[in-house]
Amino acid sequence: MQALVIGAGPAGLMAAEVLAGQGVRVVVAEAMPTPARKFLMAGKSGLNLTRAEPFADFAAHYGGSAPVLRTPPGYLQSKEIGPEAVMAWARGLGMELFTGSTGRVFPVGMKASPLLRAWLARLAGAGVALRTRWRWSGFDGDGWRFDVPGGVQVLRPQVVVLALGGASWPRLGSDAAWVPWLAARGVAVAPFRPANMGFRVGWSAQMARHFGQAVKGVALHVGGQVGRGEWVVTRHGIEGGGVYELAASMRDGAEAFVDLAPDLAIEELARRFARAPAKLSVGNRLRRVLGDPLRAALLLEWGQPLPNDPERLAAHAKALRLRHDGPMGLERAISSAGGITGASLTERLELRALPGVFAAGEMLDWEAPTGGYLLTGCLATGRLAGFGAAAYLAEAR
Repeated sequence: MQALVIGAGPAGLMAAEVLAGQGVRVVVAEAMPTPARKFLMAGKSGLNLTRAEPFADFAAHYGGSAPVLRTPPGYLQSKEIGPEAVMAWARGLGMELFTGSTGRVFPVGMKASPLLRAWLARLAGAGVALRTRWRWSGFDGDGWRFDVPGGVQVLRPQVVVLALGGASWPRLGSDAAWVPWLAARGVAVAPFRPANMGFRVGWSAQMARHFGQAVKGVALHVGGQVGRGEWVVTRHGIEGGGVYELAASMRDGAEAFVDLAPDLAIEELARRFARAPAKLSVGNRLRRVLGDPLRAALLLEWGQPLPNDPERLAAHAKALRLRHDGPMGLERAISSAGGITGASLTERLELRALPGVFAAGEMLDWEAPTGGYLLTGCLATGRLAGFGAAAYLAEAR
């Protein structure tokens, strides 16, 4: 066997596509009954492929020690796998795309399944063999051991690309079982932490009526970053894209503040509080001025004791401390931070401790917010690892 790719998510399938395009015979081994389960789950609410924005702005959203799109030490350029390249790739699969008002890029049908079907068909046409229910279970001497239907298989490929995912959503296949096997071979792995996750909040009983409602028209301020996306109040806390965008800084200890009226200056908001009829209850006064019962409820929940002075109340509403009890766990997180460290990787994502073995996707120590960044990063690392593996084979020949 020439090339083995372990993991059939976006990173693994992209690596397989690159290898096949270089004339390499590829087998993809996937532990689950069907490929790309996490990709399909993420696409249920609308498959956000990438973000239409300048490459430098796009690349600034990536963190961690492993190379993805950052420069330096990222090794990819926009012409190779930035937003424009991802859009061209999707169109090459027959997908018609549109760009939303925030720059997010979607297939017209909004779903992941048509793109995945077209992708798998193209891979099969290129000779890529997919083996499902093949779970990697560690090393067997110089071989790669798999638990397969009916027994065990040991493979000895010339080159391997690992794309096993991180540690989030373990029920979809990313359970990080690989960590001790690679660590025993000298690969450094940073501990996994939740990324793109919600935060736990111990709500008062008065907030129960708002569970499931979206917080709109506010701005989140976290460590010098500002986000205007929507988020949702749930029984367990807060979740949604507006929170995920800034979740890494919040997880790492930065305080978060909510501006409940980001389009109004403090002076104008104070005038509106001053003009509100004195006969109104506090709740009704807040609802009338802020224009939304949920925003008023958040001010009542997190802002006590409320100042009586209109100027101080306005300042309070525009810098409301977001009180939470820490991030939700990996089992509820969309993605994970941590993984194989940048020091363990060469520029082409080869493991320094295991020549001929490459790694891609969420196995690596990088993170990015949702909104097109996360998926583009997985495709980018899969592409880089695929080219690295193909170059390794060529050099061996």
